[in-house]
Amino acid sequence: MAEKTRVLVVDDEPSMCNYLRTLLAQYGFHCISVQNGDDAVRQVQAFKPTVVVLDVLMPGKDGLRTLEEIKAVRPDVSVIMLSAHGRAQTIVKAMKLGANDFLNKPFDPEELNFTITKVLDRLELASEVRSLKEQIQEQTSYQLLFGENERMHHVRQMIDQVAKTDVTVLIRGESGTGKEVVARTLFQESHRRDKPFVKINCAALPEQLLESELFGYERGAFTGANLRKQGKFELANHGTIFLDEISEMHPALQAKLLQVLQDGEFSRLGGEGDVSVDVRVLAATNRDLQKAVREGHFREDLYYRLNVVSVTLPPLRERRDEIPLLVDHFLTRYSRQYNRPYRPLTEETMRRFMTYHWPGNVRELENMIKRAVVLGNESAIHTEFALRSREIEPEAQAVAAAASVAAETPIEADGDRPVSLKDVGREAARKAEREVISQVLNWTRWNRKEAAEILQISYKALLYKIKENELDRHPA
Repeated sequence: MAEKTRVLVVDDEPSMCNYLRTLLAQYGFHCISVQNGDDAVRQVQAFKPTVVVLDVLMPGKDGLRTLEEIKAVRPDVSVIMLSAHGRAQTIVKAMKLGANDFLNKPFDPEELNFTITKVLDRLELASEVRSLKEQIQEQTSYQLLFGENERMHHVRQMIDQVAKTDVTVLIRGESGTGKEVVARTLFQESHRRDKPFVKINCAALPEQLLESELFGYERGAFTGANLRKQGKFELANHGTIFLDEISEMHPALQAKLLQVLQDGEFSRLGGEGDVSVDVRVLAATNRDLQKAVREGHFREDLYYRLNVVSVTLPPLRERRDEIPLLVDHFLTRYSRQYNRPYRPLTEETMRRFMTYHWPGNVRELENMIKRAVVLGNESAIHTEFALRSREIEPEAQAVAAAASVAAETPIEADGDRPVSLKDVGREAARKAEREVISQVLNWTRWNRKEAAEILQISYKALLYKIKENELDRHPA
């Protein structure tokens, strides 16, 4: 039997609470009620309603303040506001705070049922759209990751063997090889696929913030902790958590993670009791964890807990037969995304792709294709190869880069003194860099943030490059 939709009623009048509980029970909802904002916030976390019916006018903490706090702890919950005074200003403010609908008191019983049903239909539609997008992305990623390559076939066999178990899996591989795709495939083929999948990058946050993100915190645990917050492990309960770049986790947190793996328990930051969870752990690293253990940077007991099953992804240079499939996929994807015509790559470019070392693996290939689509030609790819290829010396790289820039001007010698190859290379590299930056800035209409993303450099670095190449004279 399907579980009834949970509805939380929040109104300071006991008679209204009783009326709404009875009415909503008749319509087939599982309903409870509270009479103030503080209890509402607590029940949103404890009762976990799908919909909250919230009165605007309440003594003490009013409905708008309560709505704000509810959305802080449960952004996904749907809230329907009730008010005897449906002022436009109040309605607008409620919608800005995240309310899903608004009803004026008194209301017809069928109107309330219709409104809740409408909100639930929106949730279902949004869920279906998300699911469809995820399926399309997963199918595409699956095809890209598990083509006909023999080494990837072994990866696929390993995934088939362990996906439907709860065993911890350590996914190894260089940056950009597709470790997250493997993690999501393991999740999608497990019996937990209908439960949460939570990802966190252990290298993206400092130690204190990472601890609070992973394990949550109690109210008052530190300055600014006004409410209890659930951590990623609680959010992933009964589902799967993916710890990316696990090697970057601080040793103090490694001990706490070990406790979760051993006992399924942890304590929130500032908490006194333990929290129990049932979570499958997947971890990924681009570093040699055994070396990190030997050097004292990673706990040996945690390493053995994580390394129950190991899946190693080969770099792109060791599965070159996948490159044509990847190229076609990214050309199609970004041509559609940036509204540009689909143009197959020339044979010369594909030849370079098949012989390039690919230190950045699939991610590097994707970004090269993205720039080529955005700029509408392959000169950016040839410049990229010339500047980054490991197959030629740095000076020769710059000379090759110069050849890829159509507007190149000759470099004059200083009097009778011949120009060295290093000087030629340096000047050519500068001109090539200036040309690519200029093209991307013009294409993005000087949206520097978007240009920095396309060029794969930080916003601050792009501002420096604009000034260094005297490109900062663009009219505002």
